[in-house]
Amino acid sequence: MPLNKLGGVCTDFRRDAGIVWRIIGQPGAIRPKNRKMRPDWKSIREYDPLLILSAVLLTVIGIVLIYSAQHNAPNPADRAYWSRQLLWFGVALVGFLVAVKIPLRFHEVFAYVYLAIIAAVLIGLAVLGQTVGGRWVSLGPAYLQPSELAKLAVLFALSRYLAYLKQPVFGFRPLLTVAALVGPVALLVLKQPDLGTALVFCAMTLVLLFWGGVPPIALFFLVSPVISLILAFNWIAWVAFAVVLFAALIKVRPRLLVSVTVFTVNLAFGVFTPILWNSLHAYQQNRILVFLNPGVDPRGAGYQIIQSKVAIGSGGFWGKGFLEGTQTGLHFLPAKHTDFVFSVLGEEFGFVGAVIVLALFGVLLWRAIIAGYVSRNRFGRFLAVGAAGIIGFQLLVNVGMTVGLMPVTGIPLPFVSYGGTSLVLFWFLIGLIVNVRRNWQEY
Repeated sequence: MPLNKLGGVCTDFRRDAGIVWRIIGQPGAIRPKNRKMRPDWKSIREYDPLLILSAVLLTVIGIVLIYSAQHNAPNPADRAYWSRQLLWFGVALVGFLVAVKIPLRFHEVFAYVYLAIIAAVLIGLAVLGQTVGGRWVSLGPAYLQPSELAKLAVLFALSRYLAYLKQPVFGFRPLLTVAALVGPVALLVLKQPDLGTALVFCAMTLVLLFWGGVPPIALFFLVSPVISLILAFNWIAWVAFAVVLFAALIKVRPRLLVSVTVFTVNLAFGVFTPILWNSLHAYQQNRILVFLNPGVDPRGAGYQIIQSKVAIGSGGFWGKGFLEGTQTGLHFLPAKHTDFVFSVLGEEFGFVGAVIVLALFGVLLWRAIIAGYVSRNRFGRFLAVGAAGIIGFQLLVNVGMTVGLMPVTGIPLPFVSYGGTSLVLFWFLIGLIVNVRRNWQEY
């Protein structure tokens, strides 16, 4: 071989070896000695700093609010909630890194396996009853809430099915399959009982169906039985809704079988509402009645909503200041470190603090939707948008609950409310979104 060709081969080999060496994490072996290290801004952007920063700020704000809510609690164990949340934050960051590093293809392959495992766990909880409050599994010093992991399993399974679906989503067979994937898990969670988490499954499903191409009017027909169920408590409102539904069916003109089915199901829900009402637990009935009028039980079921409104309203524009909340400090506000942590925020940091937190959530959801929009991987698209749907729905319900616009369902505020399993889940979702964003070019 001529010397010039041999030299070219050696040069190519040295270049390729340098690339391999960089990939395995030792770029210093080929970096010129006298050149200063420069940050790889392109690599940093792949991790979506705005998304991660907003999640970090929300978690830190949550730890601060948990400390404020429980700093003068009579029980020393309650005063340590903030430090436990800080430890869970460390665990959540590990979960975040795991979600970033595991290839999406791995979750795609094992999506249905995840769903089968979590369904088996929920069945075990229902049969054996080894739970605390019907929802928790004891793991020594910590407790695991399987319903939180069920959100992740259902998200993987639905994303896997919709990503490979070759026919229109709004068809009998696809919708039946979606119901078969979500329904059993939702019913098992509802049996615990945990109505709030069961609603999260429904909201996530609607978001994924919309992203998969189901038109809004079709989604309206899907949720119309629930609307009919709610309005059936007032027959005038229910009749008015039936007229609107009938007019929508005439305007859209779906197939005759679909029209008859939708209207018949709505009629049945309206007629059998009293029976369904009697089948609810007493606490669920109280929550609905209190939502409609908190004054019917001001010292019982309505106490939480009334005190929450007082706390948020007393905060005014700037708030009373950190650790200066009276409703919080005097323990008038129940569940102040979990379900009603937003009330602590409103009382101590006022309208300004609430707007800042909502803006951080807005940035987070915006970046999640962007990740799903730009991704070429259909499975990744559904993952990112479904994760945004979970976070957005829980945000909407929790904030609405604290200001009296939603019934009390026990749904925590993402990243902010106290709860180890919940915090790890949401940071794992952030890791999945970052993974989708980094690998947006993969098919």
